Amino acid sequence: MKKGCIIFSLTIFILALFSKPSFAQPLSEPKIKLFVDCSNAFCDQDYIKTQITFVDYVLDNKVADVHLLITEQNNGGGGSQFQLIFYGQNRFHQSDTLHFNTTAENTGFEKRELLVKYIRLGLVPYLSKTNLIGQLTVSFKETAKTDSSAKVQTKDPWNYWVYRVGVNGNINADANYKGSNYNGNLSAGRITDQSKVSFNLSVGRNKNSFEFNDGSATTKIIVKNENYEFSHQYVKTVSGHWSVGYDLGLFRSTFTNYKARAFLRPAIEYNIYPYKDVNNKFFTIRYGVDVAYNSYFDTTLYFKTHETLPGQALDLSLTYNQKWGSVNLSSGYHAYLNNLKYYNLSLGGGVSVRVSGGLSFNVFLFGNILRDQIYLPKGQATAQDILTRQRQLATSFSIFSFFGISYRFGSKLNNFVNPRFNSGNGNFSFSN
Repeated sequence: MKKGCIIFSLTIFILALFSKPSFAQPLSEPKIKLFVDCSNAFCDQDYIKTQITFVDYVLDNKVADVHLLITEQNNGGGGSQFQLIFYGQNRFHQSDTLHFNTTAENTGFEKRELLVKYIRLGLVPYLSKTNLIGQLTVSFKETAKTDSSAKVQTKDPWNYWVYRVGVNGNINADANYKGSNYNGNLSAGRITDQSKVSFNLSVGRNKNSFEFNDGSATTKIIVKNENYEFSHQYVKTVSGHWSVGYDLGLFRSTFTNYKARAFLRPAIEYNIYPYKDVNNKFFTIRYGVDVAYNSYFDTTLYFKTHETLPGQALDLSLTYNQKWGSVNLSSGYHAYLNNLKYYNLSLGGGVSVRVSGGLSFNVFLFGNILRDQIYLPKGQATAQDILTRQRQLATSFSIFSFFGISYRFGSKLNNFVNPRFNSGNGNFSFSN
């Protein structure tokens, strides 16, 4: 009997030693699950994950507590305006939006630091509703105090003008082919909320040579093309939905047979949504009339060496960015008023949809119906013209499409960053 009591006592002691009653260690609140949606902007997700470690990153937007949608638009200073929308879901029922701007001088490192900074700020309202509120600290960086009588500089010394100049080129060669391409560009622009003006000048030259031996002789073909273009645009804000402006252009291209082309197109544009909502939705309708003077290197199909043509153009553009995905569509129509059978109709865009947590699909389509190639030189294109693309060829349409569908399953967590073996085998990448 005594031996049985000792065994029973030892059993109770061991069970008490290794057991963990629920009241001894209260369950901690799980981390916030964050889904980062960068489908409409560039962001370094590896950097974000290494700098913000107090959340769980998930691959399924449906299980996330916060769905972060990041969009990016070019600003007038040559930088970007970022918009961060924090959609609370599941255990949170609030949404917040933050904006910040980068400049043309900001490096890629500085841009990603700013992005991380604003992601942290945007997560504060959600963290404050969890047990992590006790670990939050808030600091404010005060600006240097200045004499109240000192004049504050608020006017931009450049009056918002931005200038760019650039040159680029490439050279490639092997035993049979040689090619070179050189381009230069110069631009000036000024963008404010009341107006937009730009000037652009570009020059391009390319040369390609081909050699082949048919067994009896070696033939060498040299193809040269050059193009010069000047364009100018002015747009004036009329209201939150209306704008007016014009486009002016001068063009010269050996490939398209334009010895000289000059055109002027005044137009009016209406945005169904207010322009201030450009990050989320944008739907514009623009109509304009134009007049063009064309001078040709070679006599055209219609026996013209030069001509003046009146025309009209209608353009539609739609952009829609939401949690479920994005839509980008554009359509353009141009016809010559002296003969409406000469027209150009284009349609392009893409749709990217996240159907469910792991299922998504995307479709991209770009096409043209061409009935206005009045600039083509008369005469049949030779085999050499076709193979070397020495000149623009006649066609009634052009089309390009891309489509895909993907389904992801398995683990929904994605907190880890492992860059090992990311590059090599002669693959090079260049970034800021």
